[in-house]
Amino acid sequence: MSAPTPASPEPDGPGLQRPDFDRPSPALLARADRGLARFLAQPIGDQDDVLGDGEDTPR
Repeated sequence: MSAPTPASPEPDGPGLQRPDFDRPSPALLARADRGLARFLAQPIGDQDDVLGDGEDTPR
C-alpha cells in the first residue's frame, strides 16, 4: 500500500538546517583574522633560541 499524496505542496522552509547554515559566525571570522595577523606578523628576535644557548637539552 502506498502513502497518500499530500494535498498541499511541500513548505519552502530551511528544513532541518539552520537558516545561517554554511555561513561562518562573526566570532569565527574574528578568530581567523587574529590568527592570520599573527601568522603574517614579523618575527621578533630569534624565536628558535628559547633557552639562550642554541642547544637542545639532553634527555
